[in-house]
Amino acid sequence: MGSKNNDALFYTCSLIEYIGRNVKRRRKEVTDFLGKERIGRIYEYADVFRCEPIAKTADEFIEEAKISIGDFDNEKICRYTVPDYWDIGEVYERLIEDCFEDEEILEGLWEVYHSWIDARISDYNTDFYYQSRDYIAACYEEGEVL
Repeated sequence: MGSKNNDALFYTCSLIEYIGRNVKRRRKEVTDFLGKERIGRIYEYADVFRCEPIAKTADEFIEEAKISIGDFDNEKICRYTVPDYWDIGEVYERLIEDCFEDEEILEGLWEVYHSWIDARISDYNTDFYYQSRDYIAACYEEGEVL
C-alpha cells in the first residue's frame, strides 16, 4: 500500500494524539475541530512544525481551531503505563499507510479517526494498540477485532 515511514503522517498523527490528551477529547473530535484543511496544512508543513516543541505547536492549533476542553481522559483511566503520544501516533501512521495509497493518505487519516478503531487504539487498558501493524490493519479492514 502506502510508502512506509511517512514522517509527515507520523508527526500529524502524534500531534492529534498530543492535542487529544491535552484537551481531553476523543481523537475523532480533535480531527473534527481541526478540520480537513488544517490537518492538510499540518501534514504538508510537518517538517517545519517539527522544529518547534510539540507543546507550542499543539497550543497554537488548539487556539486557532478553538478546541474546548472535553471529558475524555484515557490517560487517567489507564491502569498500566500510559503509552507515549509518539507511540500512539506511530500506530495510527502505520495503520493509515497500510490501508491507503499515498495519494489517499489524508482521506485515509480522516476515515481511520472516524472509524470504530479510534476507540480501540485509545483504550490503553487493552493490548490492542501494541499488536503488530499487520494485525491492526487486518482488524481495521474487517471492521472488527479479529
